[in-house]
Amino acid sequence: MGSFLKLLHRQFVVPWQEVVKTIRHNGASDGGYFPVLRGFFVQWARFNEPKHGKLVGTDELGNKYYENNRYFVARNRWVDYNKETWNQMWDYNASQVTPEWHRWLHYMTDDPPTKVPPTSRPFLIKHKRNLTGTKDCYVPYSTTRPKIESWKP
Repeated sequence: MGSFLKLLHRQFVVPWQEVVKTIRHNGASDGGYFPVLRGFFVQWARFNEPKHGKLVGTDELGNKYYENNRYFVARNRWVDYNKETWNQMWDYNASQVTPEWHRWLHYMTDDPPTKVPPTSRPFLIKHKRNLTGTKDCYVPYSTTRPKIESWKP
């Protein structure tokens, strides 16, 4: 009978404990009404997969990096993008990840930059987000003469 109870515990109790951990982990930190549930549903809407894990570190942009080895490899490391304003909560992309943390997220190294910082190079520029698709994007101008000129009366 003991093995049957262990089986029931693994099938029902442990998954509910994981759900409770996930709901607590993804709680909103800005207060308001029902911050725990609101944060959980926002996380679900943003990533379609609410997760919980150990905070590994943060970068200079405010992104938080997590790891939970109970998930599959290539799904056990993730980034929670900085969300200071409402627009930032829904407008995020992969170019917001700094190169140091990109190495750790994509398994190029096992040690995060908080443990083993990468060597600094004097020729490297500061990381910034890709602005394509925003109002601040770069738009080149043409230096060639057009083939067809418009008629001016």
